[in-house]
Amino acid sequence: MVTQTLSSLDYGVLGVYFAVVVVIGLRTAQRTRTGEDLFLAGRRLGWIPIGFSLFASNISSTTLIGLSGAAYAWGIAVSNYEWMAAFALVVFAIFIIPCYLNSRIATVPEFLERRFDRRSRSYFSALTICSNILVDTAGTLFAGALVLRLFFPELDMFTACLALAALAGVYTAAGGLAAVVYTDVLQALILLMGTCLVTWFSFAELGFSWELLQSATPPEKLSLMLPLDDPNLPWLGTLVGVPLLGFYFWCTNQFIVQRVLGARSIAHARWGALFAGLLKLSVLYIMVMPGVMAAILLPDLENPDLVFPMLVSTLLPAGLSGLVFAGLLAALMSSIDSTLNSASALLTLDFMRPGQRGWSAIKTSWVGRGFILVFMLLAVMISPLIEHFPGLFHYLQSALAYLVPPVAVVFLFGLFWPRASASGAFSTLLGGHLISVLLFLLSLQGLLSLHFTIIAGLLGLISAIIMVVASVSTAAPSAEQLAGYSYHRIDSAPQAGLRWWQDYRLHSLILIVLATALVIAHW
Repeated sequence: MVTQTLSSLDYGVLGVYFAVVVVIGLRTAQRTRTGEDLFLAGRRLGWIPIGFSLFASNISSTTLIGLSGAAYAWGIAVSNYEWMAAFALVVFAIFIIPCYLNSRIATVPEFLERRFDRRSRSYFSALTICSNILVDTAGTLFAGALVLRLFFPELDMFTACLALAALAGVYTAAGGLAAVVYTDVLQALILLMGTCLVTWFSFAELGFSWELLQSATPPEKLSLMLPLDDPNLPWLGTLVGVPLLGFYFWCTNQFIVQRVLGARSIAHARWGALFAGLLKLSVLYIMVMPGVMAAILLPDLENPDLVFPMLVSTLLPAGLSGLVFAGLLAALMSSIDSTLNSASALLTLDFMRPGQRGWSAIKTSWVGRGFILVFMLLAVMISPLIEHFPGLFHYLQSALAYLVPPVAVVFLFGLFWPRASASGAFSTLLGGHLISVLLFLLSLQGLLSLHFTIIAGLLGLISAIIMVVASVSTAAPSAEQLAGYSYHRIDSAPQAGLRWWQDYRLHSLILIVLATALVIAHW
């Protein structure tokens, strides 16, 4: 296994970073007493920490390690998952945030119970807990373990995963969502600074010559849209599958939506979501492009998932390597803490139902802390198994492609189609996932060779048909199920008292224009 070393200065930088994280966790723990404090930060979050936290929490699970590796292997088209987030977050800000915040829900599955029934809530909550632990947390721990073992080869995979999980799990259990969000702000700033440095030094090795990069790179690796038969990400998958995955991730995934549910107002929630969308546009240039450059600078790497840490260790001087390595670990831990907190919130609030049991707010918070530690240990045991998959990014995205389309359809129809019924929603979740299992088995047997993003689009279409047929065949929803839980019944006007430049519709338009320009420039 390839190994790298850090200087004493680098270790000093890492020590300062970890010390600051611990201090933030301890300070927020002093204000974390109730279940609402633990899971929703007392609903006191402003737009800047929300935006940074959304960005930082997302980075670890689907970018940086996996993205850089995928870019090294097959080019910038992997960033289609990133710029598409801008459009998903515009939809989130305009249509969905007011539904969530006006209803004062504590978990996303709770919205399904109010719009449909208890069956859909329990089903989706269980699915989310499983995906948070099996896909998000385990995948993140595996990525972190790869990095730690690059610098500390004496560590085995299990020990490396345990070390990362223990650090993130302890401050998450102590300080709850507030600790998650405020450490995410620090982690996002370090991450952005670190990836910009890696991009600068990588481009410097090429003499800051875009022409040299183009001449030394196959044209398809610098194109966002790949042929229909491309095995990595065909253009049809980008158009029909990636948006569905993006809608699920940004609009319905508890570990992302949770910090929005903790916003102090709808306006701050919207600004935070759109700010995160703006930050996501930078990913192509500061995380994906270095992976493409690495194909020139570091040819013939056996494991593409090690591209980013190899760039750090070979290009950056002492001190800066420690800073970027801290940013790398920050990205990893920001996702670990988020998924642990959200899984605990779901199990505590959706299944334990502390209100019905008569639990005090203090008892609810301690039960939630216990679940955080349990999920931490479970993810540690699962994460080493990911080593058997062909790549981290492939593991994360292909798993989601089979899980999320029925869920995305249920939310979309529930929000925008008043006739969507409770039985229609549950039939879509159950029927859609049965078909997902069938398609997955066909893929394993080699009888279905479609790319997983196209499969996601196909599952979305089938799920939509199930929803329509089942809804029109069963009783229509009541007025109570629509009031406040359907976009048609929500007031979408900007918050009173704001200036024109604070209007979320203006921000949404600017973000759409910027994202569209990026796509056109690299089509």
